[in-house]
This record gives sequence, C-alpha cells and structure tokens, in this order.
Amino acid sequence: MNRMTNRAMMLLTLLLALVMALTACGAKPAAEPAQAAPEAAPAVATGVEDGVLTVAMECAYAPYNWSQPDDANGAVPISNASGEYANGYDVMMAKKLCEANGWELEIMRLDWDSLVPAVQNNTVDAVIAGQSMTAERAEQVDFAGPYLYASIVCLTKADSPLAAAKGISELTGTCTSQLGTIWYDTCLPQIKNADIQSAAESAPAMLMALETGTVDFVCTDMPTAQGALIVYPDMALLDFTGSGDDFAVSDEDINIGISVMKGNTVLKDALNSVLSGMTAEDFNAMMADATAVQPIG
Repeated sequence: MNRMTNRAMMLLTLLLALVMALTACGAKPAAEPAQAAPEAAPAVATGVEDGVLTVAMECAYAPYNWSQPDDANGAVPISNASGEYANGYDVMMAKKLCEANGWELEIMRLDWDSLVPAVQNNTVDAVIAGQSMTAERAEQVDFAGPYLYASIVCLTKADSPLAAAKGISELTGTCTSQLGTIWYDTCLPQIKNADIQSAAESAPAMLMALETGTVDFVCTDMPTAQGALIVYPDMALLDFTGSGDDFAVSDEDINIGISVMKGNTVLKDALNSVLSGMTAEDFNAMMADATAVQPIG
C-alpha cells in the first residue's frame, strides 16, 4: 500500500511539473504598459486674450490710413509714435471690429515690408493696411475678409495726352507704382509700351513721382486714386473697367483682407463674423467717409 502510494505520488508530481512547463511555454508575454496619448499641440494664441487687438498699418497710405497730430475725426493714438494719431478707412474698420467684439484697439506703425513678418512673429495680432488677398501672402498668413473690393486704375496728369487714353493699350511712357504691390508686380507689366521705373517705397512717394513729372503715369487702386485726386487736383483718373482693354486681375488681386497668424482661426472667425454682415456698399460708404476727412497735403 505504501509502495503504491509513493509511486502514485511520484507520478502525480511529474504530471504536475509537466503541466506547469507546458503552461509556461504557451504563456503570452505580459502586455506592455499603455503609452500615454501624445499631448495635443498648443493652439495658436488669439492675441486678444488681454482684451486688446493690436493692429499694424503704415499710417502713410491715405485714404486707407494716415497719421495726424491730434485725435480729430476719431483718430487713434499710434502706440509706437508718441504724440501721433492714426486715422483712415483701416482705422475706422479696426474700431468697428473692436467694438463688435468688446476689444480695445492698439495701432502700431510699421513700414510695408514689415507688416507680414509682424503677424508671423506675434508682434501684432493683425494687419489692416490695404493688403490684397494674394495666394503668395496666403502662404504666409491667414486672411479674414475681404473688408473692401478695390478695382485697379491709373493716374496721370490732367494736361497729359495720356488723360484721353481709353485702355491700357494706349498707355505709354514712364511709370511706377508702390513696392511690393500687385499694381507694380502684376499690372504694370501688362502695359506693352510701359517704361517701368523703380518701385516707389510708399503710396505718397508714388504719387509724388507723378506730381513732380518723374513718371508719366502710375498704377494704383480706386480708393488710393480717389484720395489722391483730393490732394492733387491736377491729376486725372484712368478707369478702364469694363472697356475690354483693362488689366487682367483676379479676385485675389482686388479683394482686400486682414492678415492674422497662420492657424489663428479664433481671431479670423471673430473678424469674419463682423465682416460677413457688411456689403460692398457698406465698405464704399465707409471709404467715402475716410476720404472726406483725409489730410490735404
């Protein structure tokens, strides 16, 4: 009895050992600890978390924007130019956007070529400065708008033979426009007989080149031309729209937009929520108000 029991015990022990070995061979490795989900990339700051919309413009581009020595006609202080104030269509639009969204407005004066970089490096929240909504710019910034539609025209002296031109094919002689604009880069090259001079650094410099006889004509947009006629009544407007002999431009050339940082959809949507409720007639009426109070000279 004892021999049988011992033998049975030995067999049972061997059987258990075999079962455990087989179980170990077939066991799955323990699951690795779950990896934590990667944190979402931080959202682009709106720039108005502090309740202030900081806007850049040239303050030298009437009737879109200009500087003046006081706050007459609703002008706003220029934060980086002590004792100077900004006014014009862009300022009027910026004030409307801020009022609708409950923001305070801060205006900074920057030169034209510094406007897009200022948005990209967060120096300002937006640029409201008469910028065309071109595909090239849209690669660098996001656009809200349009906040204006601006057709392309030319200016010449009223006593010039060019004042009788009926289309761009009749334009000839020396010409210029503002640096970094579609007027200079896209439109002037379409004039077959144009003798294109170096680009002017600013809109006032462009107009002065025409006024002093440095060039025979300049290319610009309708609001700039209308403002120029107030300051320089000896100039003549050449508007070839609908003539069949006009500049070939796309919507992106004549749609004027507001630049914000790439990915700043919150700010862009807040601006568009106001602009989408405005019509071309609303824009033109506001531009007429700006033109009426622009400084002379």
